[in-house]
Amino acid sequence: MARSFKIPQSVLVVIHTPALEVLLINRADAPGFWQSVTGSKDDEGESFEQTAVREVAEETAIACAPGTPLHAGLRDWRLENVYDIYPRWRHRYAPGVMRNTEHVFGLCVPDGTPVTLNPREHSAYRWLPWREAADACFSPSNAEAILLLPQFAA
Repeated sequence: MARSFKIPQSVLVVIHTPALEVLLINRADAPGFWQSVTGSKDDEGESFEQTAVREVAEETAIACAPGTPLHAGLRDWRLENVYDIYPRWRHRYAPGVMRNTEHVFGLCVPDGTPVTLNPREHSAYRWLPWREAADACFSPSNAEAILLLPQFAA
């Protein structure tokens, strides 16, 4: 069976409340690495919005697909980050793939929205005011996206 590699195209979804409290989740494979929802396309034909909806559901059990009440809160920020893949995770990509393109979304959810983590992916979650959330992120591109939240939430 051929090994399948991750596609170097992903999403970052900043989940937040109307009061700009941001959901951060702690990676199970890297304790202390707090981040927003992220994930790669499953196949080249999957749109970034489809990837965002799937990853939010997989990582937090928050449903934001078309037809759900929260879908109206999903916003494509039309931003992309291109960054070097961290060496510790390069083995997940095809040989020679060194950079990833990340497409940024925001998802506004009501205060008290329940979060159920996938324990294979994340070990804890917390809601923080947006500035504190930006400071807590291990990823510079994630922190930068959170710092743009007031602009995109307006």
